[in-house]
Amino acid sequence: MNADERTTLEGWLDFHRATLAMKCEGLDDEQAAAASVPPSGVTLTGLVQHMAEVERNWFRRVFAGEQAPPIYDPQADPSGPDGGFDLAAGTALSDALDTWRAEIARAREHCAAHALTDTGRFMEQDVNLRWIYVHMIEEYARHNGHADLVRERIDGTTGV
Repeated sequence: MNADERTTLEGWLDFHRATLAMKCEGLDDEQAAAASVPPSGVTLTGLVQHMAEVERNWFRRVFAGEQAPPIYDPQADPSGPDGGFDLAAGTALSDALDTWRAEIARAREHCAAHALTDTGRFMEQDVNLRWIYVHMIEEYARHNGHADLVRERIDGTTGV
């Protein structure tokens, strides 16, 4: 609780990443693909896929400037909103988690040698790593709230 800025930002981001993984623990593919409550189609597997797309977008496309295509919707516009919520038939939670973890590993690689003030390009303007970290913490916090509700609906599990 008295760490430097970078350690604090990375710590909170890792906390939220771990929270999403925890929300998926112990579920089979069918449970993880169960939608929350109509009309919402949000699923835990869909949230994991979405966060893989978000990690890819902000750390690889925006910050590192890579031409990384979408993972789950190859027809999607890479400059458009991050997808991943829709599930293909037979989608396995373990595959989504593996893909998501690989994107996290790439994100860490891209950020390791950079200062918080280093920038990438987003919508024709510079965006620094500090802003990306804060945005990612917010993105995970919002979706972890969704994951909380979906998991509780599946089997009653609640908590961090």
